[in-house]
Amino acid sequence: MKPCLTLRACTLAVSLLLAGTAAVQARTPDDQLVVGVSMNNLLTLDPAAATGNDVVEIACNVYDYLVELDPKDTSKVLPGLAESWSIAPDGRSLSFKLRRGAKFHSGHPVTAEDAAWSLQRVLRLNLALASPWKSYGFSAKNVEQAIRAVDEHTLVIDLPAPTDPRLVLYTLGTSVSAVVLDRRTVLEHEKNGDLGAAWLTTHAAGSGPFRLDQWRAKELLLMSRFDGYWREPAKLRRVVLRHMTESQSLRLMLGRGDLDIGTGLSVPDIEALKKGPETEVEAVKRGTLYYVAVSAKDPKFADPRVRQAVLRHLIDFDGINRTVMPHYGVYHQRPVPLGLPATLPEPGYRLDVAAAKRLLAEAGHPNGFKTTIRVVAESPFTNIATSVQATLAQAGIEASILPGTGNQVYGAMRERNFEIIVGRGGGGAEPHPHSSLRALAYNPDNSDKAKLTNFQGWRTSFADPALNQLIESALLQRDEAKQTQTYQEAQRAFEAAVPAIQPISQMVDTVVLRKEVRNYLSHPSATTRLREVYKQRLPLP
Repeated sequence: MKPCLTLRACTLAVSLLLAGTAAVQARTPDDQLVVGVSMNNLLTLDPAAATGNDVVEIACNVYDYLVELDPKDTSKVLPGLAESWSIAPDGRSLSFKLRRGAKFHSGHPVTAEDAAWSLQRVLRLNLALASPWKSYGFSAKNVEQAIRAVDEHTLVIDLPAPTDPRLVLYTLGTSVSAVVLDRRTVLEHEKNGDLGAAWLTTHAAGSGPFRLDQWRAKELLLMSRFDGYWREPAKLRRVVLRHMTESQSLRLMLGRGDLDIGTGLSVPDIEALKKGPETEVEAVKRGTLYYVAVSAKDPKFADPRVRQAVLRHLIDFDGINRTVMPHYGVYHQRPVPLGLPATLPEPGYRLDVAAAKRLLAEAGHPNGFKTTIRVVAESPFTNIATSVQATLAQAGIEASILPGTGNQVYGAMRERNFEIIVGRGGGGAEPHPHSSLRALAYNPDNSDKAKLTNFQGWRTSFADPALNQLIESALLQRDEAKQTQTYQEAQRAFEAAVPAIQPISQMVDTVVLRKEVRNYLSHPSATTRLREVYKQRLPLP
């Protein structure tokens, strides 16, 4: 089948295909995957600036990574653009051999220079996704020397500071910042030295199995098959992402075949579709954590007694996880995700209004106070916020809920201008304790000018030098048993410091699929790839 001649024609064709009638059951095209998904948190496609899981699932299909993590065992690293790699005996250097014959969507060959330039660009722009690389010691000043192409197919990454090279390898397989960009195409669209940032906000320059056709924010994203893909062409001709936030609409369209996949449905709708004859549910645990956070910059929450009262005694952890979080998350109160050797048993925080009132009185708030809760206007965030609002009220704290978009809510957090927030984050993409501790607890510079916007510790204005030192020490420990022990010690220090962020649940990504969808496998690190997905049609009823 010939591709659409224009984006307008593509959009019109998709609209017509999705406009079913009540008399005839709709079916999406055999060679297209139509997905209903919330794009509220999809703010940019630029790999140097894009945060959140939503963009990861787009980037891993439009771009290639040097390496990939096995979705069934994320500790296992698989080849990507790099067909082989090695770590120096001293752990201070990684070398990658890139495969020959890979091409970008433009037709340009993929080279080690493209891979080096892509990572250098992240540090040079110094936007949100530079944070993990800066934690490894990279900077705009040293990155061109540290990350370099030795020849057309050999990339070398010298680590500027001691770190765990396995974690660097995991980051190369999970972070949006690690995708390989078509350097020549991006620089053709550079304006005023922005390294193509303005253009990449809504465009892409990759070598992945799909090319980006169009993105209209909070409306539609179209990807089409790249027939020159180095593995082999994807099985689907097109992928269509539709912005949908109403669970009942998603349920209806999945049930009648207007959608192939739906995400973000409510618990009752998921349960109903699970019992349906034509739909099934797939769930995968991710390292991302749902949390309640306060700003330690705020005079009230600067007092650890108030933080302890609010974050440990005025949240109904059991109730939220029992009634709100099924299909969204599982009970977890630690900063290190479940399933890792370093993860400690749960501390057992629970709703205890009497204990909270005692702490508030000691801190000079016997009658409570007024505050605000910022929250993304989606499930389960709003449900969590409503629960927290009710339990805070039991101790005299009057909290107003301020719902908003992801940009409004997390934007305020990045500006350190909030009181309480219900959010989701905390790294966890890499199967390594440092991934989450770096994101949730580590804050080496608490000044406003530091702009460590991808660290929740910095966002909440909380820093503890002793905790930082433990996290740094664990990362450098080469003995695995001792490293695990040090990470456990860091979690105990996190608990003792009464930080400004409290995990309440570990994310579960629940997807509802039509049963004719085959080879769809949700990835724990959000890098869910669609190149092998196809449809096997079921008979119409």
